[in-house]
Amino acid sequence: MKNLVERITTVFQEFEKEAKAHVENGNKAAGTRARKASLELEKLMKQFRKDSIEASK
Repeated sequence: MKNLVERITTVFQEFEKEAKAHVENGNKAAGTRARKASLELEKLMKQFRKDSIEASK
């Protein structure tokens, strides 16, 4: 679970960087990368929820 949290943190930092470049600078490619990172975050967060529920049983 620790590795999963570290991966979520890494992907979120990537998302934050790309989203900022897209919003502040109008960088369209950064927008694409931010959307890709958001999809990966969604998948990781679902896995975290699943693992967290399983660990609390």
